[in-house]
Amino acid sequence: MASALMENVSRVIVGKEEAIEYALIALLCRGHVLIEDVPGVGKTTMAAALARSLDCSFRRIQFTPDLMPSDVTGYTLVNLRSGEEEFREGAVMSQVVLADEINRTSPKTQAALLEAMEEQQVTVDGVTHPLPRPFIVLATQNPNAFVGTYPLPEAQMDRFFLRIGIGYPTVEQEMDVLARYTGQVRPMDQLQPVCSAEDVLAMQDAVSGVYCSPEVRSYVANLAAATRNTPSLQLGLSTRAAIALLRGGQACALLSGRDYVIPEDIRHMLLPVSCHRLVLQPEARMRGVTAESVMQTVLNSVPVPVRL
Repeated sequence: MASALMENVSRVIVGKEEAIEYALIALLCRGHVLIEDVPGVGKTTMAAALARSLDCSFRRIQFTPDLMPSDVTGYTLVNLRSGEEEFREGAVMSQVVLADEINRTSPKTQAALLEAMEEQQVTVDGVTHPLPRPFIVLATQNPNAFVGTYPLPEAQMDRFFLRIGIGYPTVEQEMDVLARYTGQVRPMDQLQPVCSAEDVLAMQDAVSGVYCSPEVRSYVANLAAATRNTPSLQLGLSTRAAIALLRGGQACALLSGRDYVIPEDIRHMLLPVSCHRLVLQPEARMRGVTAESVMQTVLNSVPVPVRL
């Protein structure tokens, strides 16, 4: 089922199998994805292709400066005929939510997603409304845009399971893309669902059953602890990040056909799961230090467990 999903999305997104795999891993881990890259490389297209490959409800939220929190979560109004209060669902009440250009709306509206992403529910006027399952937020943003944008706060970034980029295609890949888009029918229009909501829930349950040895759990804890003691970092990995890293390792093992996690699974997931959660010291940023270089140093300094 997972391979069918990857193949279906690859019909639209050419040559980006690793990015598609990471998005699929986030889905299997009940996590959310931040797709960050320059305009025009396929961020929104990849999110829409994944949504079309799932037989799930889908809504797109175009984040703009005038978007209100109630547009996202919903609102309560009084029915003039019956006199009773009624809840009108917001755009987040869907199984797959595309939050397009999420950094172009105000922090108040961005915060409307916090409860939904962490607890899969929204609270409006003191009443809690559960979200449908499975539930995933696919958010996009351009890291190079500064005018009219509001940087996501640390609490929001920490709720994204992982961050991925698309990147420019090679010449051969771009020729393939051009060939696919010169016909009368767009590749996106030909996509059909290949996976039901029940299939996704079953795969999510299967991820939870992948075995993690004490040595692997210790490896994850040591990696997280090392980031909290790194002078270049103002903010290291949280416990939520450590849990996400371990669950990412479980999904990676499952996709590799194993029912147990090995250190290579953790190492494969470390950068996309951790780098967007780190906060560099101001002097480190001035020296050109990046979160990726810090995590690579941490990865090389923490011993890999030999016995599992």
